[in-house]
Amino acid sequence: MLHPDVVLRADSGALVGGAAVSKLVRGAKAVAEQALLFRQFAEYARPALINGAVGVVTAPDGQPMSVTALTIVDGRIVAMDILSDPERLASLEFGGVLA
Repeated sequence: MLHPDVVLRADSGALVGGAAVSKLVRGAKAVAEQALLFRQFAEYARPALINGAVGVVTAPDGQPMSVTALTIVDGRIVAMDILSDPERLASLEFGGVLA
């Protein structure tokens, strides 16, 4: 399902030395390996529309931990954009996805 040149962008809102830290991962193998690090949260993942795109909300105990928007072209995932910044997540509405 991953395009060979897939790009994963993650924004955790973490600050290091006063600067926001984000992560950029390129390539199907590297993105798949990164995804495996979070497999223990798979049971909390629910499909959702994220800004009109297919995505996933992960919410252990009903509390959003991350939102992932997927960009799909010709049936393959070409981009994954992950938001896990607690402050920004707290300001989002999930329209019953977490129920």
